[in-house]
Amino acid sequence: MELLAVPANRCKGWYLSLMAPNTKGQAFAWLDPSRLYCNSLALADCVKDLVSPFQNDTIDLVAGIDAMGFILGASVANTLGKGFLAIRKAGHLCVSTQHQNYIDYTGKKKTMEIRLDVLKPGMRVLLVDQWIETGGTMKAAIQLVERQGATVVGVATVAIQNTEGGKWIKENYKFSHCIPEELQRQIDDRYLTSFQAFNNCTLNFFV
Repeated sequence: MELLAVPANRCKGWYLSLMAPNTKGQAFAWLDPSRLYCNSLALADCVKDLVSPFQNDTIDLVAGIDAMGFILGASVANTLGKGFLAIRKAGHLCVSTQHQNYIDYTGKKKTMEIRLDVLKPGMRVLLVDQWIETGGTMKAAIQLVERQGATVVGVATVAIQNTEGGKWIKENYKFSHCIPEELQRQIDDRYLTSFQAFNNCTLNFFV
């Protein structure tokens, strides 16, 4: 099997070429970022890049959005030595919750919920998700956190597309992402040149 070529300097975003393109049609997201999590170095460096801008900030808790935000959020929380709060899709928590309706990146109306016994006024929360496309999901999570009196310290995600919602988040909250400036246009165009060489049958990425 062909081994993954890991660059010596492992600069920001080196691992993005591990993300898999959509092969199932328009009903699915245009790529699968979770493939990079299968590589231990890629996951570690992705989390390091997300955490870096917040190293000097006071953070009391990390919150991740159902479901892929759980992977990065829990990893970020562990790296920071903080607790992790799961923001769930409605109907999955068996305790008292607060709800927020939103429209996700597919245009579907959905509802997310957060438990009421963790956040307190003045708590500083870092929100983590896998990807921000339209921004509707993250904005709903922000509303849930702030409604309980907590402060959103920032937003951390693999990428933020420059949509109207993505720009709103960038303009109103401190943020971190893993996209080098030269790749942002590709992210906004929803096509990475790395897709041209993609071969999920020969690449050994379990490093």
